[in-house]
Amino acid sequence: MTEVKAIRVVFDCMVFLQGAARRESPAGTCLDLAWWGHIELCVSDEILAEVENVLARPRIRERFPVLDDTVVESFLAAVKERSRYFSSVPRRLTLSRDPKDEPYLNLALLASANYLVSRDADLLDLAAGTDAESRAVQEAVPELRIVDPMAFLMMIRGGGRMPGVMG
Repeated sequence: MTEVKAIRVVFDCMVFLQGAARRESPAGTCLDLAWWGHIELCVSDEILAEVENVLARPRIRERFPVLDDTVVESFLAAVKERSRYFSSVPRRLTLSRDPKDEPYLNLALLASANYLVSRDADLLDLAAGTDAESRAVQEAVPELRIVDPMAFLMMIRGGGRMPGVMG
């Protein structure tokens, strides 16, 4: 019998934020897939630190009152418990247009992720872009699909894992 390879996924910070704040949202459903073990969520120190920082911001807490200290602490513990953790992620890909996106791409590269789920326009543009930076990312991680949460859910539900195709 052939073992089915886990679908490895990296979520960007906004997916974590939206999933924590609105559990019924597409981002919340993406997190549920990790909670239930249907996907292998990959995280790193750098990503966890950013998520923790964003979830603690007063402006975010005002906008999403459900994100109190107890909820955030519990959420972060669940992410750590249900994810594949990478303590050290080498910086192999660089993005001059948005260096803050590099940790997500570099983790996806290291983890051999199938998907990078994001709402970030710069990251999403890399999937279909024809500029030099987009081509460099596409060549470095040809198996990676960069998609938004709704597209990810549609692909997972429809069995749309197509190796070697970005976006």
